[in-house]
Amino acid sequence: MTSPDLSPTAFVDFDHPEVARFAREAAGDASDDARTRAVRLYYAVRDGFRYDPYGIELSVRGLRASTVLADGRGFCINKAVLLAAGCRAIGVPARLGYADVRNHLSTERLRQSMGGSDVFYYHGYTSILLDGRWVKATPAFNLSLCEKFRLKPLEFDGTEDSIYHPFDLTGQRHMEYLDFRGEHADVPLADMVTLFEARYPGLARLDGDGDFDRDVERETAGG
Repeated sequence: MTSPDLSPTAFVDFDHPEVARFAREAAGDASDDARTRAVRLYYAVRDGFRYDPYGIELSVRGLRASTVLADGRGFCINKAVLLAAGCRAIGVPARLGYADVRNHLSTERLRQSMGGSDVFYYHGYTSILLDGRWVKATPAFNLSLCEKFRLKPLEFDGTEDSIYHPFDLTGQRHMEYLDFRGEHADVPLADMVTLFEARYPGLARLDGDGDFDRDVERETAGG
């Protein structure tokens, strides 16, 4: 029986031919060790797919790995799913981890859709089993977005947890981890939807409309 941390699911759909192909190509030489290949996957997901929280769709279609691949963009939850799918595709166990965070860097439009809150529930990351240890990897913010936000990009070497820095490059508050919600073999969609509907009643109005990068550039320039 295959471990749940190595199995395809409706979300972690590395049995989709394009996801499997992406994993093979991004991970590179199959003769390399698992850590090297997982690190390559991390950077392929981090920088190859634009971070876009305006396109949140809490559904199987919206969160699965193949959708991120097809759209070329995603947000923390489904970019973490794509990284998990890539890892599982090359035989590296991976889980989906979640945390509640206070994000001090956002946009006015996103804050309004969240009812003025700066707390992001179910912030997603990927937990990967490498050299006998589970390590956290956070592939959400692509490099170009970090430069616009004046953030230190998150690096990942497969040996240490890669989670957000508390401060940006100017010393301003960036991210606070409030609570870890655990790690799962698959997306806990029902719990996620229930909480988001209660906390973010305006989130559905985003509907993929708008340009997050442009809003970031305008607001950081204004600040």
